[in-house]
Amino acid sequence: MENTSEHDLDLRERRLGRLIAVAPFALLAASTVLAFTTGDVQWPSPRTLALVALTALLLWTVSGRRHVWVDRTGVAIAFIAALIVMIAVLGVISVWFAGFFGFIGYVYSWWLLTGAWRYLGVLATALATVDAYIGGPLTLAPGPLLLRLSFVVTIVVMVVVFSHLGEVTEQRSAEREQMVRRLRETIRENEGLHAQLLVQAREAGVLDERRRIAREIHDTLAQGFVGIITQLQSAERAAEAGEWRSRVDNALRLARENLTEARRSVDALGPAPLESAALPEALSDLTARWSRLYGVRADFTDTGEARPLRDEVEAALLRVVQEALANVTKHARAERVGVTLSYMEDVVALDVRDDGVGFDPERCPAPRLDGASDRARGGFGLTSMRQRVSGLSGTLEIESEPGAGTAISVVVPAASEGEHW
Repeated sequence: MENTSEHDLDLRERRLGRLIAVAPFALLAASTVLAFTTGDVQWPSPRTLALVALTALLLWTVSGRRHVWVDRTGVAIAFIAALIVMIAVLGVISVWFAGFFGFIGYVYSWWLLTGAWRYLGVLATALATVDAYIGGPLTLAPGPLLLRLSFVVTIVVMVVVFSHLGEVTEQRSAEREQMVRRLRETIRENEGLHAQLLVQAREAGVLDERRRIAREIHDTLAQGFVGIITQLQSAERAAEAGEWRSRVDNALRLARENLTEARRSVDALGPAPLESAALPEALSDLTARWSRLYGVRADFTDTGEARPLRDEVEAALLRVVQEALANVTKHARAERVGVTLSYMEDVVALDVRDDGVGFDPERCPAPRLDGASDRARGGFGLTSMRQRVSGLSGTLEIESEPGAGTAISVVVPAASEGEHW
C-alpha cells in the first residue's frame, strides 16, 4: 500500500512537471492566435512571428531538464530580465500577450528568483503588463500616473500574498507528510489501526486547513479585492479631481488593510479590529467605515451588559457582519442597514437587516457545510457563515422575500474566556 501511494505521488509530480513545462508555450501560442484573429496584428506580420519564435526559444532554455543551468542567481536574473523585456515588447504589439502570456513572468520570477530579486521580478512584470493594459504614452501627470501605480500595487500585492499563501500551504503539507511518516513508524505493529489513524488524520487535517484557508481568503482577501476594484472603477468614472483622488485613496487603504489581514491569516491570528477594541466597538467601527465607503446608511446598536467572550466567538461574529455587509454591497441595493448585537444571559444574538431587494429563500438551496451548493452557485459567503456559527454550536437563520429586504440572525452560546460550553 505504501509503495502504491508513493508511486501515485511520483506520477502526480511528473504530470505536474509536464504541465508546468507545457503551460508557457500554450499561453504564448494562445496569445499569438488571439492577436491575429482579433485584428490586433495583421497576418502574417513577420516581425511579430519572429518575436514569438525568439520568446519560445528563450522559454525552451528552461524547459525539461535544461532548467538546471538557470539555478545560478546571476543567470536566473538575466533570464527573467530577458523574459520581461519580451513580455513588454509583445504587450505593445497586442494586449493579448500581456493578458495571457504575461502571467508567466510572475510564475518564473517567483520560481527562479530568491530574496528581494523575486519581488523585483514581480514588480517589473506588473509594470510591463499594466502598461500594455492601459495603453497610451506614459505621462507624469498626477492623475494617470497614480492610476497606473494603483493597478501595479494591487497586482503586486495579489501575486505576493497568494504566492506566500501557496508556500505556507505547501510547507504545512510537507510538515503533515512528515508527521504521517513518523506515525507510520510508531504504529507499524498494528497495520489495521495504523491505516485507520492515517486516513483520519490526513483527511481531518487537510479538510480543516482547507476550510480555514477558504474562510480566511473569502472573508479577507476576496472581499478586500472586490472593494479595491470597486473603488478603482469608480475613480475611472469620476469627473471631479477631488472625488477621483478620494476613490484611489480608499483603494490604497483597502489594499494595505487587506495585506495586513492576509498576513494574520497566514499566521492563524484573529481579526485585527479585535486587537485594540472590544467586540461592540469593533462592530460599530466596521459598520461606520462600511457606510462611509459605500454611501449607504448603516446603524449599529448593542443591548445588554457587554462582557468579554471567547476569542473564537468574537472573531466569528465579526466575520459574519463583514460577510453580511459584503452581500449587501454586491446584491441588496439597499438604502439602509441595521446591525444589532444583544448580550443575553446565556447567549449572544447578532442581527443584520437591510431594506434591499431581498430574495426567495425557497428558491435558493440551503448551503451545505462542505460548501458544495454554494460553490455550484458561484459563492462561498453563506457557507462560510454557517461553518463559523456551527463550529460554535450556534444557529443562523435567514429571512427574506423579494422586495422586502433580508434579515440574518445569529445566536451563539455566550461562554467567556476560561469557561466551557
